[in-house]
Amino acid sequence: MQTQLAPQFANTPEGIEAARILGKCVHCGFCTATCPTYQLLGDELDGPRGRIYLIKQIAEGQAPTKRTRLHLDRCLTCRNCESTCPSGVQYGNLIDIGRKWAEDNTPARPIGERLTRWALKEGLTKPALFNSAMSLGRLVRPLMPSSIKRKIPQIKNKALEGSTDPYARPTTAHARKMLLLEGCVQPGMLPNINSATARVLDALKIQLISASNATCCGALRYHLNDQNGGLKNAKQNIDAWWPLVESGVEAIVMTASGCGVMVKDYGHLFSSDPAYAAKAHKISELTKDISEILPTLQDELVQLIGTDQKPGVVYHPPCTLQHGQQVRGKVENLLATIGIGVRLCTDSHLCCGSAGTYSVTQPELSEQLRKNKLTHLIAACEETDAEVIVSGNIGCITHLQQEATPVLHWIEIIDQLVSKTCKAK
Repeated sequence: MQTQLAPQFANTPEGIEAARILGKCVHCGFCTATCPTYQLLGDELDGPRGRIYLIKQIAEGQAPTKRTRLHLDRCLTCRNCESTCPSGVQYGNLIDIGRKWAEDNTPARPIGERLTRWALKEGLTKPALFNSAMSLGRLVRPLMPSSIKRKIPQIKNKALEGSTDPYARPTTAHARKMLLLEGCVQPGMLPNINSATARVLDALKIQLISASNATCCGALRYHLNDQNGGLKNAKQNIDAWWPLVESGVEAIVMTASGCGVMVKDYGHLFSSDPAYAAKAHKISELTKDISEILPTLQDELVQLIGTDQKPGVVYHPPCTLQHGQQVRGKVENLLATIGIGVRLCTDSHLCCGSAGTYSVTQPELSEQLRKNKLTHLIAACEETDAEVIVSGNIGCITHLQQEATPVLHWIEIIDQLVSKTCKAK
């Protein structure tokens, strides 16, 4: 797809990158077949190919409209289209550029939308503020509607009865060390995820450490068109982590795939920044989802908890893992190796509708996708007698919560088994 950049974009990094990405698109339409919003709405402009055309029009100088912005807003950024595209179109990078152009060249959003977006950017990225709000929310949780209740999960989950304190972290020092991104909302919403990861790695003789001055990965601001704010968050993390990188940490561990896909992109985002390019590249190189770490320790894990048959689970692979990071099969294979039967549901490649802040900014579409996903997940549970759904991203986990079947991070299942083994010894 040949693009003649308008003068205002011709010599900018964003314009040059957009033209390069647009040049790979061959209009084949394979992407529409796997686009969740196209499947729901049936509108070409609510699919990747249509949105690519809209961004091309902006790049060539056509003024975007509020309708243009709406079609771009409706994109989940699930990047399913990237997994399907035979031409390697980097749609995720393109949609970020297109959204910024549309935001900068259309009338200001209605006051309600602006306030919502401001609250999301300022409230969710400040742990102290968010944790206080979460504590207050738990006090009044019984009075809230179910749509809000699932966003305020209880600290203790019935599926975790008998497990250790969700806040407890190992204190043993090990020669092998890895670095953890704590995350913005995860410590306040579901603290057991990071704690479980630390306990499992501790049992495998690896110490998980954190940098106290690290912050949000930057994804939330970046994908809400505050790209400068997102990059500022990223720089703060690079600065916070760099001394630990220089000291020899083996990896930067991600327990939320939504954060992982952003941090793995630091190298790209800072590629033209002379002060940060080399450091950002190294940070991205070291960044691994926990599902990439544990398979390298599979033999040690088997020695620890065995391969005997254990209760099965239904696994929901997050879009940010299977499409954004292109990591597939590792969770299923690891769990199967230690005796946990794993089932994927019908349409496991499709988004659940969480998509970061999408469930807030596009609630109707998000809820339709959630209902579709839960229908398939619960059907898979019934077919296999699985009593737990597992995933690898806090957004998916909280979005899919309901009364019938608990949704956990899969690392919590492994933590349970490790804890039982340690107690037995």
